[in-house]
Amino acid sequence: MQVTKVARTLAAKPTGVVGEHKSCSIMALLDGGTLKRQKTWLKAEPPTIVVATVGSLCQMLERHTFSLETVRVLIVDEVDCIFNSSKQVSSLRKILTSYSSCNNRQTVFASASIPQHNRFIHDSVQQKWTKRDVVHIHVSAVEPMPSRLYHRFIRCETKRKLQTLLSLLQSDAPESGIIFVAEQSEKSKKAGKAPSTSLLIDFLKTSYQGDLDVLLLEDKMNFNSRAASLLEVRKGGGYLLVATDIAARGVDLPEMSHIYNFDLPRTAVDYLHRAGRTCRKPFSDINCTVTSIIVPDERFVLQRYENELMFDCEELIIP
Repeated sequence: MQVTKVARTLAAKPTGVVGEHKSCSIMALLDGGTLKRQKTWLKAEPPTIVVATVGSLCQMLERHTFSLETVRVLIVDEVDCIFNSSKQVSSLRKILTSYSSCNNRQTVFASASIPQHNRFIHDSVQQKWTKRDVVHIHVSAVEPMPSRLYHRFIRCETKRKLQTLLSLLQSDAPESGIIFVAEQSEKSKKAGKAPSTSLLIDFLKTSYQGDLDVLLLEDKMNFNSRAASLLEVRKGGGYLLVATDIAARGVDLPEMSHIYNFDLPRTAVDYLHRAGRTCRKPFSDINCTVTSIIVPDERFVLQRYENELMFDCEELIIP
C-alpha cells in the first residue's frame, strides 16, 4: 500500500502542466484480497503498473486471472530476503522463468544488502532470471549507513533490560522510535510462554510515563491489524512502535528519530535494515540514534557487525 501510494503520486499529472498527459493506472494486489473484486477491477481498467507481494501475484497467475506476457519491467524489491525465504523463493522463481521470459523484459533486483553480489549476478544469468548484460549499481558503496546516524550500546544483565530501556526512553525523549524485539522461538511457544512483544507492550503501558503512543507491529498480526498500526503511526505525532523484524524492511517512516534494539539482530544485514528505518527525512541534517541493549556476552557479536558494516558503536553508561 505504501509503494502504491507513492507510485500514484509520481504518476499523477503535474500541477500547471498544459497538454495531454498519458494516464497510468496502478493496482495493488493485497494478500487476502477477494479474487472476484480483483478480477472486476482488472477487466474494467487494465493496470499499467501492478504492485504485489510475491505470493499474491503468483496466486493470480496460477488462476489465470492475468498473464505477464506483456510485462516490460519487473522489479523485485528486498530480493535477498525473498531468496532466503523458503515460503517465497519457489513462487519468485516461477514468476521469473515460468510466467514470463527475461528476454522480453527489463528485470530489476533491488536491496540494501545483496551479499556476494558477483555470485548473485552469475546465478541471475545462469538461471535466466535476467538477461546477460547485467549492470550492478551500488549506491553508497563505501558508506552503507548515513553519516548522521549515531550508534551506541549499553550493557546490562537480562533481568535489567526492561528497566534499562525505560531509562533510555526517559533520557532520550525521542520524537518517535521503534523498539525491535526478537521473534518468539518455537521452544518458547511450545512452553506456553508469552512472546517478548506482549511482555514489552504490557511493561511500557504500565511503566512508561512519556507522551508517546505505544503501538505494536509483528508477524502474527493479520493484514488489517498491521495496516491499522501503520495508519496510527502515519497520522503524525509521537509514537513508540514495538516490532519484530517485519518492520525492518521497506517501511518508510520519515519522522523516526530513534531505533532501540531490545534484542540484538541475528545478522549484520538485519542490523543494517533495522538502522535504515531512521535518517529517512529528506534534506534533514538532524542526527538520529540506534541503541542496542546487550548482555555482556553479546559485545563480540556487535563488534562483528561494526567491522562488517564499517561503523563505530560507542558504549553508553547510565549511572
